Amino acid sequence: MNLIIEEEFKNHIKISQKSMENLSSDIGIAAKICIKTLNNNGKIILFGNGGSAADSQHIAAELVGRYKTDRKGLAAISLSTDTSAITSISNDFGYENVFKRQIQAIANKGDVVIGISTGGTSKNVVTAIELANDIGCNIIGLSGKDGGEMNNICDVNIIVPSEDTPRIQEMHILIGHTLCHLIDQEFTS
Repeated sequence: MNLIIEEEFKNHIKISQKSMENLSSDIGIAAKICIKTLNNNGKIILFGNGGSAADSQHIAAELVGRYKTDRKGLAAISLSTDTSAITSISNDFGYENVFKRQIQAIANKGDVVIGISTGGTSKNVVTAIELANDIGCNIIGLSGKDGGEMNNICDVNIIVPSEDTPRIQEMHILIGHTLCHLIDQEFTS
């Protein structure tokens, strides 16, 4: 059992070090996009499936509530929290449209859309991002593996350099926390 625990920690540290070397610039760009949007009274819209849905909720909560410092609440929403919308859209329009339909309803030009997909290929995430592009939103991707389809449709796609879904998800929440910290610094009085 201890060997498994030790191996998990070692794998996490290895991907963390590799990510830090490769992703700092993209994270900085993403933070600047978010800060500019919030300063212009826009909002941050996040979404993903499964663990990525949980990450989108977590990041949105840090922005609306607080990350580390007391500051005003910031406009952020996760599209994976409204079970009535999710189930009715899935039933009436198909699960591949669950995020697209919500983007159609609430996204405005200049908002930030953050799509999270460990492989960058989740159909419902990709179709929502495509619509958000048509609306004129700023698009940030959190992905892994080779970045998938999100490479071609995001303003910045932060690709965790791993094929291992658990490691990608761990890094996504660290990246989300880092974005929240950078945003906090801008809005703390």
